[in-house]
Amino acid sequence: MKPDTWAYAEGFVAEDDVLAKARARAAEVGASPIGQGGGAALRFLTSVLRARTVVEIGTGCGVSGIWMLRGMRRDGTLTSVDVEAEHQRLARESFLDAGIASQRTRLITGRALDVLPRLTDGAYDLVFCDGDKNEYAEYYEEALRLLRPGGVVAIDNTLWHDRVADPAQRDPVTVTIRELGKRILDDERVVPALLPVGDGLLCATKRP
Repeated sequence: MKPDTWAYAEGFVAEDDVLAKARARAAEVGASPIGQGGGAALRFLTSVLRARTVVEIGTGCGVSGIWMLRGMRRDGTLTSVDVEAEHQRLARESFLDAGIASQRTRLITGRALDVLPRLTDGAYDLVFCDGDKNEYAEYYEEALRLLRPGGVVAIDNTLWHDRVADPAQRDPVTVTIRELGKRILDDERVVPALLPVGDGLLCATKRP
């Protein structure tokens, strides 16, 4: 894809001042939020699913959360997990700026692999993974357990700075993400698609 075309697509759905402020908070603490195109894709997915219950792995400072909440049903709730309490404090500020009612977000501080097993089987419409890349394979299995039939798992950074497509790149994170892609592609429990937005958004819907 030509750089100008990519930039046009990435910025097709514009971000407002609320999201710009959330991104500024993320930059201050070194958090890496989802790109603009990926955020728009998440909003689209939650809207199409009429999502009422969403799990997010990696709260950051609230950028992806705002995108998803804006697509979800008005009575929808986002459960977001992050190891960084300070990031979640900033996310709460971002949600407040966005006019999102406090009861619509449940922020849990802790390791995702400790928290996810405590969540209810088959109770969620979408699971978004943007945490520790080395744990992506485990997140994926937890997501399939948490999702209702027809629900979607969305995994960010699945092109990993153009490294995944290059077979010469063999660093541990790249290999982990590349192998996960192959695993999802061959998994008969889901219908997958890799969206070339941002740094790659790998999506898969859980078959009935």
